[in-house]
Amino acid sequence: MVDAPRQAFSIADALDRLFRRVRPRDDAEYSYAAVAEAIRTEQGVPISHTYIWQLRTGRRNNPTIQHLTALATFFGVPVAYFLDEEEHKRVEGQLELLVALRNADVAQMALRAAHLSSDSREAMASMIRKVWELEHPQEADANHQEQGGES
Repeated sequence: MVDAPRQAFSIADALDRLFRRVRPRDDAEYSYAAVAEAIRTEQGVPISHTYIWQLRTGRRNNPTIQHLTALATFFGVPVAYFLDEEEHKRVEGQLELLVALRNADVAQMALRAAHLSSDSREAMASMIRKVWELEHPQEADANHQEQGGES
């Protein structure tokens, strides 16, 4: 008998990340009741707030594709986010950017940079990369080695 490959992430972990990162305008986390109501109303999919809580906490771990699709639609991610490790990683990167852009300083820098020439944006990107490398030397060194560079 062959064991099924182990997922590096779980549906509960993925759903928890969505709740923590995708937020309404007031920046408070969505409630289970609000998510369930929106899915029932906007998508016509019957789902309860208790069931969503069970999925997020791992008490239930085998949802239907209809429920996964409804949750993915609500949070604005592809359903593959819950099922495919590569898609999960890709979307996680986008969610990290979303969280960073919530920071007012980061958003202001991005908006101002959008109105710079391409040469100026390239210079800004280089400066930001250098500052990041100074603050994260071990990660910067690992990234440099992965790209085949010398230390």
